[in-house]
Amino acid sequence: MNKRKNQCGKRSERIFSNICILPSLIGVLIFFLIPFGIVVYYSTINNPITREFVGLENYKKLFQNSALRLAASNTAIFSVIAVPLAIILSLWLAMLLERNIPAKSFIRTLFLSPLMVPTASVVLVWQVLFHNHGTINQFLEIFGLKGIDWIQSDYGQIVIILMFLWKNLGYNMILFMSALAGIPKDLIEVAELEGAGKLYQLIHIKLRYLSPTMLFVFILSLINSFKIFREVYLLTDDHPYDSMYMLQHFMNNTFNNLDYQKLSSAAVLFSLVMIVVIAVLLVLENVFGKDVE
Repeated sequence: MNKRKNQCGKRSERIFSNICILPSLIGVLIFFLIPFGIVVYYSTINNPITREFVGLENYKKLFQNSALRLAASNTAIFSVIAVPLAIILSLWLAMLLERNIPAKSFIRTLFLSPLMVPTASVVLVWQVLFHNHGTINQFLEIFGLKGIDWIQSDYGQIVIILMFLWKNLGYNMILFMSALAGIPKDLIEVAELEGAGKLYQLIHIKLRYLSPTMLFVFILSLINSFKIFREVYLLTDDHPYDSMYMLQHFMNNTFNNLDYQKLSSAAVLFSLVMIVVIAVLLVLENVFGKDVE
């Protein structure tokens, strides 16, 4: 009798749980899965009018598109440089602020202040600094050096990498500071008593416990690296210098041309790449941090 009551109670809990998550599942289905299915469908037809099935033809044309190759190359280079720098520098700042140093609160506020600045204001500051006749070039001319057209040259990637770091280091730093505070102090004390050095503590203790936060910061920074389009667009408009032509420019210009097949194919490929990258990161995090309780 009691066993039957327990089974009925568990069944009622499952039914109640399913009812609670049903609105979320419906929302995911309506706003994510169905639209993504429509995008996949558009990537396999010749145009929205005749809707003739062409298979992978749109993808073949996409790989032959020089604008996509340029945008994908620039985006990959930017992400490969900017994302690791954002992780390493923010982790270093978090460890620095973990110590008793003077003006700790001021430094923390200094790095968090970019989060409160609107994007348009950030772009305005960068234009003043890196314009052909901007502050940086005027400073270089004092020492007899020739100014550089930073925004309209191959140095454009440096400009947007610095902008990305300035905008995102503060938030990443706070996440790492929170994770560092959660590391058991007794482990550090035992390691010090055993004669473990700072480098050993960093690699074998702190980084182990920081691995979930590092994964989160990596994914967050990767997503933010693709959002750099807003700043670049305000700096240079639709068609910037080649070094600053990002994947989002390609998507935006393709949408403006109403080329839905090319846009849909690029979106599907981009989604697959992101799925693979995140899957690899999850596997690495699981392997690296599996022994951390």
